[in-house]
Amino acid sequence: MGKILVTGGAGYIGSHVVKKLGEENFDILVVDNLSNGYKEAVTYGELLVGDIGDQKVLDKIFENQIDGILHFAGSIIVPESVEKPELYYQNNTENSLKLISRAVKENVKGFIFSSTAAVYGESKKEIVTEEDQVAPTNPYGASKLMTERMLQDISNVRDLNYVIFRYFNVAGSSDCGKLGIRGENATHLMKVCAQAATKKRESMTIFGTDWDTKDGTGVRDYIHVEDLADVHVLGIKHLLAGGDSALLNCGYTQGYSVKEVVSEFKKVSGVDFSAIEGERRAGDIGCLIANSEKAKSLLGWTPKKNQIETIVKSAFEWEKKI
Repeated sequence: MGKILVTGGAGYIGSHVVKKLGEENFDILVVDNLSNGYKEAVTYGELLVGDIGDQKVLDKIFENQIDGILHFAGSIIVPESVEKPELYYQNNTENSLKLISRAVKENVKGFIFSSTAAVYGESKKEIVTEEDQVAPTNPYGASKLMTERMLQDISNVRDLNYVIFRYFNVAGSSDCGKLGIRGENATHLMKVCAQAATKKRESMTIFGTDWDTKDGTGVRDYIHVEDLADVHVLGIKHLLAGGDSALLNCGYTQGYSVKEVVSEFKKVSGVDFSAIEGERRAGDIGCLIANSEKAKSLLGWTPKKNQIETIVKSAFEWEKKI
């Protein structure tokens, strides 16, 4: 078998997937421009530092026989996407098209795309399935949805099967203690709470307390990064075995509000940090929870870390470590 290409494999989610692939003896090529990734997070395979938007980098990649691609590279901050939409359409959509087109040319067997629940926008349903309406409320979600559609349209007329994973809110760190969210300026709630609980920031802000939810704060479906990494390994195995294309949600079908997450962090850490109530952020939505039955039935995925206490403790222990 040829190599498995992992773009963005030095980043948070990508590095966890690389670790899982390495543990299963896949031959891995990681490509990352290190804008948000870290060399030390690449625990298996070969690292090529570069940007997939660069034709020379693509040429270097495909000097190898690539049988499967897991595509994580891209920009991911919702408020930034509202302020800098051009950046998001370039990094997340234009560069993805270059990679997909090259994958077709090079006869890659399977393509896994890292998408997002942000494509659903402000859903009228509390729990969303893959068949529900998509209506992103920000350029981040829109840029990902465009890539989904490009991949689907190209797959319809070319010999390239895919699995699109729509992530809900990813959190936690690896059991080995080597991998987690490193960036100091992260916007993820779990990371921000962990920084507040470890006194790395004086306080945190709850963005919006007037949502139509159980306590007025945003509700999200949080998934442990190691469970997410597991489903990616199952996904690439599915494609390499000749499996059909699929679009799959990744979550636990359980929602927690911002206030509930803050409360759990205070309980786990034993620190009563300051949580200030503030205005909504541009592009945010009130509630989003996943129906992930398709991923379980198609790939045989069984989440192992789907307790909020487990996720919070994992995030907190990582923050203390770094």
